[in-house]
Amino acid sequence: MTKPFSQSCENNKQAILQVIHPVFQQSSMVWEIGSGTGQHACYFAHQLPHLTWQTTDREEHRAGINSWIDEAGLNNLPESLKLNVTDHTWPCQQIEALFTANTLHIMHWHEVESLFTGLARYLTDKAVVCIYGPFNYKGEYSSLSNKQFDQWLKARDSGSGIRDFESIEVLAKAAGLTLTKDHAMPANNRLLVFHKNAHSV
Repeated sequence: MTKPFSQSCENNKQAILQVIHPVFQQSSMVWEIGSGTGQHACYFAHQLPHLTWQTTDREEHRAGINSWIDEAGLNNLPESLKLNVTDHTWPCQQIEALFTANTLHIMHWHEVESLFTGLARYLTDKAVVCIYGPFNYKGEYSSLSNKQFDQWLKARDSGSGIRDFESIEVLAKAAGLTLTKDHAMPANNRLLVFHKNAHSV
């Protein structure tokens, strides 16, 4: 099959790596939610050989992701697994590190809530979570391009759209996560880093 391709993945992968490299330094396995084309996974797994990078996505995207994985031939990049965040049971026992990029504005809000419900269920103590994508702050767009992107998203699917940072932080706190870094990224994106406290409830 023809491998799926995202130019934005190529554009942002190095900037993302600079942030997640130290964050995931102590991790042995990272679960990626919504792996998309699989490009990020191949690049990060190659650059971070100390950890296993486990891709996941909805069933219809797995063949494309696995085509990238097969070509990469990396020992630390296993076959993609089926995962829908609304599933009560995820294909894992626990998660010590998680990465997701450009997913929250594609998901409907109930799916965003399901994501954090799942994290509350599966994250280990002191787990780390990295979320990349555009966010609004105090209900305001951070750029004209983000406003135009949000309008495009909602015209395509009324249930999608750029999420408010404050709403995401509320869900994160409910899942026992504390924001430790909010990185400004290229093209008006952010990379949020959360940690789960050992004694969080």
